[in-house]
Amino acid sequence: MSRRLWLVPLTAVLALLGLTVTRPSDAAATLTVAQAISSQTGAVGTVTGYVVGEPTATSTVRTSNFTGDTAIAIADSASTTATGSMLYIQVTSAYRSSFGLLSNPGLMAGRITVTGTLTAYFSHAGLKSPTAMTAGGGSTTPTTPPPTGGTDAYYAAASGKSGAALKTALHTIISSGVTTLSYDAVWNALKVTDQDPNNSSNVILLYSGLSRSKSLNGGDSGDWNREHVWAKSHGDFGTANGPGTDLHHLRPEDVTVNALRDNKDFDTGGTAVSGATGNYTDSDSWEPRNAVKGDVARMIFYMAVRYQGDDAWPDLEVNDSVSNGTSPRLGRLSKLLAWNTQDPPDAFERNRNQVIYASYQHNRNPFIDHPEWVASIFG
Repeated sequence: MSRRLWLVPLTAVLALLGLTVTRPSDAAATLTVAQAISSQTGAVGTVTGYVVGEPTATSTVRTSNFTGDTAIAIADSASTTATGSMLYIQVTSAYRSSFGLLSNPGLMAGRITVTGTLTAYFSHAGLKSPTAMTAGGGSTTPTTPPPTGGTDAYYAAASGKSGAALKTALHTIISSGVTTLSYDAVWNALKVTDQDPNNSSNVILLYSGLSRSKSLNGGDSGDWNREHVWAKSHGDFGTANGPGTDLHHLRPEDVTVNALRDNKDFDTGGTAVSGATGNYTDSDSWEPRNAVKGDVARMIFYMAVRYQGDDAWPDLEVNDSVSNGTSPRLGRLSKLLAWNTQDPPDAFERNRNQVIYASYQHNRNPFIDHPEWVASIFG
């Protein structure tokens, strides 16, 4: 006697059991923060956004001096400051060591993806009980875009200008609404702005290019300290809040290398610097390694535009000399112009600019966003 076998589709069997199958094409798409804010239904969702702070109340988010690892706020833009455009994320114990801001301040402005329950947290649009949290690009290193819509709105008052008019417009823009830091606060800020993209526990030293532990900040041999790229003696502005604490020209550097650079102007030539391959120095000048020549130039040009003597600080100017002493001048202009062209802004420099803008001083270095403006003003 023969038997006939009936093949019943699996989906039909599951349907009879009251179950459903979700095909890959049916899976929910990753949500933007705006979509997650409007989807506070208690359902499970996956959201991608940029870390913008630590929520402490319904309408309060810390952007520095973090107090805990239990919550983060994310937004669709790293420059978002309005709490209504943020999603508050509960960080449970399984994720605190990797995603809490007290332990990982370098996450600020970095992109993350998180899966959890879309429901109110701190009586605010949120996501609770996460089941997955990953840093954007597989790294906790900030990979920060410019503000939504690019930087056109920020530089609107400079549009169409050139030469002296452009310099005046940029000075007004980058001097408005600025938050100044104390010299002590610079330590922690540099641990974020100059974080090693491949090791979130380290910073990258400017001249030597070495990766060194964030914890080794200080004044002893083997430590890193705060290098003033525009030497503070050139104008005698010291380390008071203002040019002496401006993150746009302060960088981590080995204590010994920093002392060798001293207050020298910038130029090419000299003898090789021990401990900082690719750097050269003589009695009155310093040549940085090729990878940061443009970085140095754009920091110097920023300082000359930001500080023009219309406040309590000296009028800083760039000239073609390497014997400026303590006058508010720094050179050599011809080399800095060439370096700006030779070494255009890279991802590390652009990210640093954005982090300073979004999280610390709230102003930008215009020559990182528009290196072509250097020639218009200083060429």
